[in-house]
Amino acid sequence: MEVRELGRVDYLPTYQAMQDYTAQRGAGTPDALWLCEHPPVFTQGLAGQAGHLLMPGDIPVVQTDRGGQVTYHGPGQVMAYPLLDLRRTGYFVKEYVYRLEEAVIRTLAHYGVTGHRVAGAPGIYVRLDDPRGHAALAQRPQKGSPSSKAPDFTGLGKIAALGVKVSRHCTYHGLALNVAMDLEPYNRINPCGYAGLPTVDLSTMGTAVDWADVAQVLGDKLRAHLSP
Repeated sequence: MEVRELGRVDYLPTYQAMQDYTAQRGAGTPDALWLCEHPPVFTQGLAGQAGHLLMPGDIPVVQTDRGGQVTYHGPGQVMAYPLLDLRRTGYFVKEYVYRLEEAVIRTLAHYGVTGHRVAGAPGIYVRLDDPRGHAALAQRPQKGSPSSKAPDFTGLGKIAALGVKVSRHCTYHGLALNVAMDLEPYNRINPCGYAGLPTVDLSTMGTAVDWADVAQVLGDKLRAHLSP
């Protein structure tokens, strides 16, 4: 896997470059991992509903072809875009998502923070009152009627978001891990389609760390967990 650290780059040309890389790749094209951060931008997934954009203001909104609802990207957030041929890796999309999440969990553990999965809500979450505690989350029944299937986020904050696209067995888009951000823009949306979902970063969880350091650790964990 070729790893490229792109620095701070605009979202739209990066999105286009991912699409181009995927469309043009052949059987011998190497897998790649792009690490970067973006200027402020909201991105909508294929299923994105306009009602989840509350007041975007001066922050641009970009429609994308990834899964999921609206999210925010901005300085102080590590973006990781794995460009993989899943036929080469030998695993399916569900396992791919699991491996992405596991890489984030291991990255957080490197800094002493415990990440958790929540059933039905891709991404990684932390306990707001005990981000360094190691106890697993208790089984959480989903709120509401069986048709709504709303995950229970009580006491949790979201620290990493996932949104992927698979085209001809090849992946693009990826994940966002919050390091030290201005979190105010999350108040302008329902993050990932969930009203009132708290969004946090490593800084608000009491961990002061450099963006480049987190990017390197996350890159290492992704290479390890995405390898066949």
